Amino acid sequence: MTDWDRDQVLQDDTFLIHPLQHPQDHSNPVIYVKGEGSTVTDIEGNTYIDGLSSLWNVHVGHGRRELGEVAARQISELGYFSCYAGVTLIPAAQLARRLSELAPGHLNYTFFTSGGAVSNDSAIKTARFYWQAQGKTKKVKIISRDHAYHGVTMGAMNATGISSYWPGFASNLPDFLHVDAPYPYHYNPQDTDMECGEAAAKSLEDAILREGADTVAAFIGEPIQGAAGVIVPPDDYWPRVRDICSKYEILLINDEVITGFGRIGHWFGISQWGIEPDIITFAKGVTSGYMPLGGIIVSDAIHACIQQAPPDKKWNHSFTYSGHPTCCAVALKNIEIIEQEGLIERSLVMGDRLLTGLHRLANLEHVGDIRGMGLMAAVEVVKDRETRTPYEASEKIGARIVEEMLRLGVYTRCRGDSINFAPPLVISADQIDRMVEVAREAITTVTEG
Repeated sequence: MTDWDRDQVLQDDTFLIHPLQHPQDHSNPVIYVKGEGSTVTDIEGNTYIDGLSSLWNVHVGHGRRELGEVAARQISELGYFSCYAGVTLIPAAQLARRLSELAPGHLNYTFFTSGGAVSNDSAIKTARFYWQAQGKTKKVKIISRDHAYHGVTMGAMNATGISSYWPGFASNLPDFLHVDAPYPYHYNPQDTDMECGEAAAKSLEDAILREGADTVAAFIGEPIQGAAGVIVPPDDYWPRVRDICSKYEILLINDEVITGFGRIGHWFGISQWGIEPDIITFAKGVTSGYMPLGGIIVSDAIHACIQQAPPDKKWNHSFTYSGHPTCCAVALKNIEIIEQEGLIERSLVMGDRLLTGLHRLANLEHVGDIRGMGLMAAVEVVKDRETRTPYEASEKIGARIVEEMLRLGVYTRCRGDSINFAPPLVISADQIDRMVEVAREAITTVTEG
């Protein structure tokens, strides 16, 4: 496209409000116009490795014609119709059955939404409904964690544990609270005999006892905290959490919006720890971002509660685009691609290569922590590695590193000074190596330049 075309796009762009909108972040936007595999190309013809699968979601890579063909075929037959009770749509029914085969244990029933935040809102409402239906009307509180990201709709925003998302929206709803996250790198033990995973799980149990188990409906958590900087919990954490939730009759909701559909080597990431939640929320990778789709998968017990409710006390939760036939058709094909091309197994192989490469950055003076699992990793940069002292937020070290990486041909994002990596599952070994090389150069330039 020509320079005039760019000018025209930017004139049109003045009418568009972007997520996290602020003029200082949008003075010279990149205009992406094409994607192929693990790369994207901008309007000037510059090509970049997509180091974050756009926003953690393009699992099968860009430019998959077979997904476009499935969408076109479904649109030509029945692009959309409401899937309210009394109506069934074939792609939605087929996808729900397929998810029952992929989800762990007794999670067999799916309600569809259009994205992650709405899925988490739906899960929160469903947890509260479940206990109301059991006559335990005080069980309404939702516990989540510091550093959590569950979306920014009103309900999900209160579960989100990143405080920068809260101001300005009068968002403090009652009955939401946060406990410690299992963040090994920044764990400062008060009890020197207690490891990070045990301490974080104890933080949950302490909150339950403090609030009263009869007031707590659910605990919600990401298997790996993604947006916060790929915080990987110790191996004992999730089994302890499952035991605590079972002990006190609290529903466990796992937010698999980022970790689902192969990102860390399983269809659903929580399987890494061999436990079974009561509700799974999902989005992003279910369609590899080609269509907006999300949902919740609930246990047999929760489904039975919904089914057995009297008509005047039914699960009165609705959504216009639930079971959208075109989105569901694309999801079915996307899952088929992931399975046929062995992309879950590939995420482990390429993930090992990525982490091995990133660990070679440990000799850089300001690299504090390197962590990850599967094709999901982060490098945390600090001012003083010995004391783990972070840079001042005003220095914007992470943002400057990301900007330098983009200049060198790799797109990604950061949280604070943690640089995130989550490329498409189809990424090549050479592209992995190039990402690591660019990260080294950018970190060195920004922290030592």
